[in-house]
Amino acid sequence: MPEAPREYDVVVFGATGFTGALTAEYLAKNASEATSWAIAGRSREKLERVRERIGSPDIPIVEADVGDAGSLERLAQSTKVVITTVGPYINYGEPVVAACAQNGTDYVDLTGEPVFVDRMWLGYHEQAQASGARLVHSCGFDSIPYDLGALYTVQQLPEGQPISLEGYVRVGGTFSGGTYHSAIHILGRLRQGAKVGRERRQREPRPPGRTIKGVPGRPHHDRQAGGWAVPFPTIDPQTVLRSARALERYGPEFSYSHYLVVRRLPVLAGMAVGAGTAVALAQLAPTRNLLLKLRDPGEGPSEEQRARSWFKVMFSGQSNGTRIRTQVSGGDPGYGETSKMLAEAALSLAHDDLPKTAGQLTPAVAMGDKLRERLQRAGIEFEVRT
Repeated sequence: MPEAPREYDVVVFGATGFTGALTAEYLAKNASEATSWAIAGRSREKLERVRERIGSPDIPIVEADVGDAGSLERLAQSTKVVITTVGPYINYGEPVVAACAQNGTDYVDLTGEPVFVDRMWLGYHEQAQASGARLVHSCGFDSIPYDLGALYTVQQLPEGQPISLEGYVRVGGTFSGGTYHSAIHILGRLRQGAKVGRERRQREPRPPGRTIKGVPGRPHHDRQAGGWAVPFPTIDPQTVLRSARALERYGPEFSYSHYLVVRRLPVLAGMAVGAGTAVALAQLAPTRNLLLKLRDPGEGPSEEQRARSWFKVMFSGQSNGTRIRTQVSGGDPGYGETSKMLAEAALSLAHDDLPKTAGQLTPAVAMGDKLRERLQRAGIEFEVRT
């Protein structure tokens, strides 16, 4: 943690956006009185409207802009933790990471963009280690349920033994324009992402004497998971495997497979066609721009839609003859629970007694059980299934 006193414990940067405003609202309702926090963004007028809307007219405002390095340096120097919801992160995230890494300020975001995470590791991991900053990406539905759920499952299995783990994701909900834009940018940078990923793998050390691997898996029907399971190559299995490499509790040999679960085959077929079309169109700038125009980045689901949304992540683990199933579950994955996860991750970094770490870290490595306990108190369930 930074040694110099900071004016704030937490600052929400991007509070005028859809998810940023939900995160500020969560803090207004749930942060302790001892927590000093503020909201930040480009427009003071819009920030004033946000704090009025969330019923916190006295919350301090910090004016900052990703195009103004000086404003970001002042922001980073003012707080222990920066929450940023300003995305797509591949376009707008690096200046915030740079300011936090330079100033020893902890950082959390919501990114599901592998190329961004890998580029930030290449560019700022060592600087953050030197300054003491903890850069923790993917602190929302990407990737906390999977990362902390995998750790929770591993902790139920024998220690010091090989572990095989599978994760099965089921969701019911919709997504915002910002999430849609991030997804299109990810699809449009698949080749670039592969190149940056290779460079990171070449430079990043591997744990000596331990084997950690991702297993793509195959499509299959799993009755206990609730339907047809297909490999789901998001950032989430990458996060799980990075935690496994960093923490010896995952055993001398660890493998992980990650699946999306759908109930009916026709739905699965439609998803496959839609995904293939989106990938093809996102490769060229003209068609990619047309895709981006289909949704406004500021759009999001209504409160009624969010109230009907839910998620369940089931884990199936085995080690040395022991088999176990666990589940992580909650409400609206993209927004209600994501803003909760993001806010609680920042509060954990600001207040909890955590391992002495620095650099680019996963949620499980940076916060682990402390964050899981916070989320359980906030209504997200972690349970062993019979």
